[in-house]
Amino acid sequence: MEHKQSPLGYISFSVFAWIVGLLIFFPIFWMVLTSFKSELEAVSIPPSFISFDWTLENYAEVQERSNYFKFALNSIILSVGSTLVGLVFAVTCAWAMAFNPTKRTKDALLWMLSTKMMPPVGVLVPIYLVFRDWGLLDTRFGLIMVLFLINLPIMVWMLYTYFKEIPTDILEAARMDGATLPKEIIFVLLPMAVPGIASTMLLNIILAWNEAFWTLNLTTSDAAPLTAFIASYSSPEGLFWAKLSAASTLAVAPILVIGWFSQKQLVRGLTFGAVK
Repeated sequence: MEHKQSPLGYISFSVFAWIVGLLIFFPIFWMVLTSFKSELEAVSIPPSFISFDWTLENYAEVQERSNYFKFALNSIILSVGSTLVGLVFAVTCAWAMAFNPTKRTKDALLWMLSTKMMPPVGVLVPIYLVFRDWGLLDTRFGLIMVLFLINLPIMVWMLYTYFKEIPTDILEAARMDGATLPKEIIFVLLPMAVPGIASTMLLNIILAWNEAFWTLNLTTSDAAPLTAFIASYSSPEGLFWAKLSAASTLAVAPILVIGWFSQKQLVRGLTFGAVK
């Protein structure tokens, strides 16, 4: 017997969803609003929502003080580069675990995921010393390797879930037709898992774009991404909230735009295989 939701329950759920959505969106809204205020108005109590002198002075000063496009280029290279490198390893690893499982496959997956629970500061010193001795400090290559490794467990888990939903009969038919292993993965498996791969890539780009701990500790200037660009507005004199908000808005704007235009693909990928 099909259960139908009552109109009151539907309205209550919609209202609750809107409240949660607004609570999540409000910090972003307040950050953007503060970026158009003067430093005095940014810290005024009570805060002003609309009745203040709108100004673009903060954005002008941010551009004069820092080379925004250099930081943005580094963020793009680091996030996209770590995602592409991670995808190569994650696809092959997830394929092996999904279609050639062993008794230890689930243990291996749990162990990989458990590495995400370790505090990064616990391994900062040895990694910093390795980077120093190998000449990888403040280099894009070094950061790409770090970002790829810290996000690899999530990529493997997501792709493993998607690959498990693909019928093995299709892959066996490809083998019977003479497909080699590389062709099986490239021409059969990957096209069938495009939604899952796309959502995995998008999520990894977002995680790499927002990563601050490693980028702040392993870079200084040459490979510094937008997270370092934001941190540069914290000084011993205190926080300049208006300029900090302007820098933060410039830093998060690209990834917000990407997330907005790719939300359908992301949701489609995250729900891939959820309904049979």
